[in-house]
Amino acid sequence: MNESVMTVPLLRVTAVGPPEPTTDLVAVEEPLEIRIQNEPFVTLMRTPGHDRELVTGFLFTEGLIASAEEIIELAPCPNSPSGLRRTILNVTLASPLKDDPATLRRHVVASSSCGICSKPSLDGQRPPVPISSRLQVDAGILHALPDRLLSAQKTFAQTGGLHASAWFDPKGKLLLLREDVGRHNALDKLIGHRLLHGLTDTEGILQVSGRVALEIVQKALAAQFPLIAAISAPTSLAVEFAEANQQTLIGFLREGRMNIYTHPQRVRTGKCPH
Repeated sequence: MNESVMTVPLLRVTAVGPPEPTTDLVAVEEPLEIRIQNEPFVTLMRTPGHDRELVTGFLFTEGLIASAEEIIELAPCPNSPSGLRRTILNVTLASPLKDDPATLRRHVVASSSCGICSKPSLDGQRPPVPISSRLQVDAGILHALPDRLLSAQKTFAQTGGLHASAWFDPKGKLLLLREDVGRHNALDKLIGHRLLHGLTDTEGILQVSGRVALEIVQKALAAQFPLIAAISAPTSLAVEFAEANQQTLIGFLREGRMNIYTHPQRVRTGKCPH
């Protein structure tokens, strides 16, 4: 058992036999409040675990830091209310933010299903740096990724309730996987790990467990992932953003098929795309 899983009681009802009291494992969802220089910034609803990676990746993909070295300290807030089921982490930065924190602050709790929706505006997004990678991956390698992703999702196997983001090398080797109740949190944890361990120059494939909305491709671009593959569908803005920024975006990667929405030159299919 770990902090990302909780046992809860339930009443199981089936088509035959009487209702049966039992228990089940569910994914934990708890608030993480991020403070910058002791000032409240945002509260994320997330699955506990890898919080340092989450905060580092979140600040990076929000454009508030350019590297992990800009964080002097990331520590539990000494003023955290005792007994409150929330974690409060205070970030001490090497230099003051160039913008007034009040103009950047999220005005509501950022739920596990929503990332950019609590921002005052979209103006503060990191200026795009289009992908220039010449990465090429065999289609057969991509077809194998969903099963490799699923087999590595340990907490999902227990609960069925978590998203995942995984980083594979061009040969399909799993380099890192992170799970969270929020798909964007899982990606921020993965990106945060890369930043904290100096792995930002190592490219590869980003595989995500669900659909791909705008924020996922924005975060992937900040981390310079040239190829994003998803089990489910992309949104229109995700496709437009990926096309404009030279990202290869793949959706419906499952059951031996895939849709390549943008920049198919990175996928070796054995046939020329029409």
